[in-house]
Amino acid sequence: MTLTLEAEVRKEGGPSAAALRRAEHVPAVVYGKHTAPISISVPGRAFGKVLREAGESSIVNLTGLGEELPVLIHEVDLDPVRHVPRHIDFYAITKGEKVEVSVPLSFVGESPAVKAGANLVKVLHELEIEADPMNLPHEIEVDLSVLAQVGDQILAKDIRLPSGVELFIEPEEVVALIQEVEVEEEAPTETADLSSIEVEKKGKEETGEAEAA
Repeated sequence: MTLTLEAEVRKEGGPSAAALRRAEHVPAVVYGKHTAPISISVPGRAFGKVLREAGESSIVNLTGLGEELPVLIHEVDLDPVRHVPRHIDFYAITKGEKVEVSVPLSFVGESPAVKAGANLVKVLHELEIEADPMNLPHEIEVDLSVLAQVGDQILAKDIRLPSGVELFIEPEEVVALIQEVEVEEEAPTETADLSSIEVEKKGKEETGEAEAA
């Protein structure tokens, strides 16, 4: 899958970042180990579509900067109110040079322990890996069918990675586990002691009779 995104170099004295956002463009910067930082802008709608399809682990080809420049979406700064991109960092990649990225995990299969009533806890939803940019997977599958009983775990080292992809986190990091369902005990309800009320009432009656006598 080849994704392209048209970019435009931001020149000194050009539109401000606020003006670009009003025009539905997003200010951005592209940089890399062998690429000097370049201030650019990209169309907001086109970037949103690319982000949904590419995430942070697919190569995007930036056009409009001379030759096509292969990049990864390194960081997206979202508006805290509108939740739309307000600035983007693109990382220019070099063929043959490994990169570290976080790839989404896709949980597949059915756990026998969950079918029996236990709880599945997904500890990680992304996996940090290192790979050649051309070998980056869009997602990594985690097979839940190996979780057979309470206490079973899937560790990072247990996940089958595509060829050319290596873990970039501790191998013993827990990805998913099975826990026993906790049943909350109901607090006992207190019942009124009617016998004491009766005795107290009777005592009052006897006192009244004695006074009358």
